[in-house]
Parts: sequence; C-alpha cells; structure tokens
Amino acid sequence: MTTFQPAPGKLSRTFSLLKQALKGGNHDFTKGSIRRAVLLLAIPMMLEMVMESVFAIVDLFFVGHLKNSSYAVQTVGLTESVLTIIYSLAIGLSMAATAVVARRMGEHNPVDAAKAGMQTISIALIINILIGGAGFYFASDILKIMGATAETIRMGVNYTRIMMGETIIIVLLFLINGIFRGAGNAAIAMRSLWIANIANIILCPLLVNGLGLFPGLGVTGAAIATTIGRGIGVCYQVYHLFNGRNLIKARIAYLRPHWEQAKAILKIALPGIFQFTIGSCSWIFLSGLVANVGGDEGSAGYQTAIRLLLFFMLPAWGMSNAAATLVGQNLGAKQPERAEDSVYKTIKYNMIYMGFVTLISLAASGLLAAIFSNDAAVRQIASKALLIMSTGYIFYGIGMVMMSAFNGAGDTWATTKLNFIGFWLFQVPLAYVLAKTFHWETTGVFIAIPISQTFIAITSYLLFKRGNWKKVKV
Repeated sequence: MTTFQPAPGKLSRTFSLLKQALKGGNHDFTKGSIRRAVLLLAIPMMLEMVMESVFAIVDLFFVGHLKNSSYAVQTVGLTESVLTIIYSLAIGLSMAATAVVARRMGEHNPVDAAKAGMQTISIALIINILIGGAGFYFASDILKIMGATAETIRMGVNYTRIMMGETIIIVLLFLINGIFRGAGNAAIAMRSLWIANIANIILCPLLVNGLGLFPGLGVTGAAIATTIGRGIGVCYQVYHLFNGRNLIKARIAYLRPHWEQAKAILKIALPGIFQFTIGSCSWIFLSGLVANVGGDEGSAGYQTAIRLLLFFMLPAWGMSNAAATLVGQNLGAKQPERAEDSVYKTIKYNMIYMGFVTLISLAASGLLAAIFSNDAAVRQIASKALLIMSTGYIFYGIGMVMMSAFNGAGDTWATTKLNFIGFWLFQVPLAYVLAKTFHWETTGVFIAIPISQTFIAITSYLLFKRGNWKKVKV
C-alpha cells in the first residue's frame, strides 16, 4: 500500500523562490513562468533600493538628534537635493548599461554585454572627474543657491564638500549594479548595497556623535561614514565584475574607449540622463520654494518627509527595474508579447506594495516624522507633507514601471518627454501657483506632487499602449 505524499504547499514554494532570489545565479528570463521571472528579479532589486534609501535615512536619524538639528537636517536635505543631479547621471548611465547588457544577454552574447558594460564605466570616469571637482570647490555656493541660511552654510559646508567629492563612488555604485541587473544577476547588486549600508550604520554613530578614539564630527561625520560605506560597496562590485564566475566576465582591456560603442551607449544614456535631470531639477526647485515660503523649519520638515517618501518609493523603483531587465532580454530574444506581459505583471505587484505603503503612511505619518527629528515644528510639517504625498503612491508605482519598461527597451526619449511635460509644464507651475498665488505656502507644494505624479502615470500608460517601444533598436 502506497502512502499519499502531499504536493509542496504554497508557503513552501514561496520560501523556495525567496531563497533562490536572494541567492542569485544565472537564469534565462526569456523562458518559463513570467511571475517567477518577475519575482526572482524584483525581490533582490527591491531590497537593493531599500538599502540605497537607508543611506539618507541613517544620516537623517543621527544628525536629526544633534543640537540645532534643523540646520543639520537642512544641510543633509539640501545636499541630497543637489546630489539628485548626480543620481540622474548615475541612473542615466546605469539605465543605458541595463538596456544594452540585457539586449545582448537576450541575444545570448555575454562577451559583447561585458564590453558594453565596461564602456559605460569608462564614460562615467571621464565625466565625474569634472563634476566631482566642481562640486567640492563650490560647496558653499551650492548651499547658498539652494536657499540655506548663513548658519546652515557654516555648519554644513564640509558635509556638502565631502558628498559632492564622492560623486564617482555614487555613480559607480549605481552603474555597476545596472550592469548586473541587465545580466539578470540582481542578487549581487543587492548584496553590494547591504555591505555598503552595514559599514555606514556602524560608522555613522561613531563619527557623528563620537566614541572612544572616534571624534564627534557632527554632520561632517555622516558624510565621511557614507562615503566609506559606499566605497566598500563599490570594491565588492568590482571584485564580482572581474572574478570570472558570472555571466558578465569583465576585462581591463574592455575599458579602452571604443568610440562607436560609446556613441551607441550615449545615444541611450543622454536622454536618460536628461530624463532624470529634468525630474531632479524640479525637486530642487520645490526644495528652494519650500525654503522660501516655509523657512528653516518648513525646509527641514519637507526634507524629512522627502527622505521618508524615498524610503518607501525606492523599493517600488527596485521592483520596476525588473520590468526593464525583462523587457530588454525578451526584446533581444524577439519576444515582444512576453515583454509586454512582464510589464503588466510587474505593475500588479507594484500596486499591491504601494497600496500597503499608503496605509502605513496614512496611519503613522506623525510617528514616522517623530523618529527623525526632535523639533516639534519640523515634525508637524513633515507629518503633513507625508500625509498629502502618500495619496498618490499607487500612481507613483504604475508610472515607475511604465518608465522602466520604456528605458529597458532603449526608448529613453519617450520618458524624457514625459518627465519634461509632467514636471516642468505641470508640477512646477502648479506648486508655484498654489504656494504663492493661492498663499497655501508649503501645503501647496505638497499637494502639487501627488497630482503631477498621477498625471505622469496616466500619460505613460497611454503611451505604452501604443507599442512604439517594441520597435526600438539597441
């Protein structure tokens, strides 16, 4: 007599999938279950982006409890606002790397994929020598332009100097992870951020507050800790890029500039850089507008809310990156219908996540704000900002997946145009009118953000349905 053996339960299969996603490996995402492909990529990508957001959150937590914390919080927030331009460069290049590497991997050509990835690194090194030097030299002017008071500049200029000087590390961290994501090995990208954040979490309290042999450097200590942490993460990436054990097998010789290949990469990267620069500059404008109408407390409250917003949003962005890899690889494998189905499946999971995050933000905005500031006025403004901005979370999630799909296909001009219309022809004028003309001040700026993101999500969906992204050659 045979005994009945029950099939593995759903919970068991879920744990098995989670274990596989965290472990990583070499997978062919052009075959098999789309759901499985999305989750194998999305889980490590979400955790990677959680770790990226932790950098700013950790800095904010420790400097938010310093004496005269409003100055320190404003320094961190305003510097991060300017660094979004650097993030735009990093994301634009990493986006190009993901698109080209994914397309070559879909064509089963890992050698050309490695060469394309290394060319993006060469481009990044050349550009950042100029940007990092300029940012370091003009640090105090940058804070002044952003609306910081004289006291904030005095207390925070060294923080800004260090953070602007480390731009090459920031760019490489994003860029090399983009290469691994394009190859479908998101677990390495995730682990590099884990390592970087563990180092930052250990060093930040030691260098900000001081302990034993470590001097208390205040807000400057946060910048040093973050720079060291990110640097360690980049070292981990470089090791795996060159160790020959992954599908991407980099060679030093591939760094030699290849102008035809570099031009092809820049053709994708430049509109991608413009796309994120457009969005970043609009956020910088909003930061300056809030500082103008809300003063030091208004600015610090807004910056606190934005850091919390990014903490929740970056995992959704990580999940949307799964769509970029799947679109790129499936278009390379001549399977546009599978690419489209992958996008819709990713949207479904992102909406579920963002719905959950919306409930947390609505229920606990005051508690979340209180964790990161000991100033009552700052906490009140941060709580209000988080409540208002969270009403558009689900639309943010939809828009992010659509944008990633266009970028993964190499259709970066589509998202560039969408960002220009959504941010500069819609969000910025609306925020200014509500804040200045209607005298709603900081509240007007907060309201403009979810409205504009909803507009971008709806417009990007309509553009996606037209299907022109399927015809882009990379």
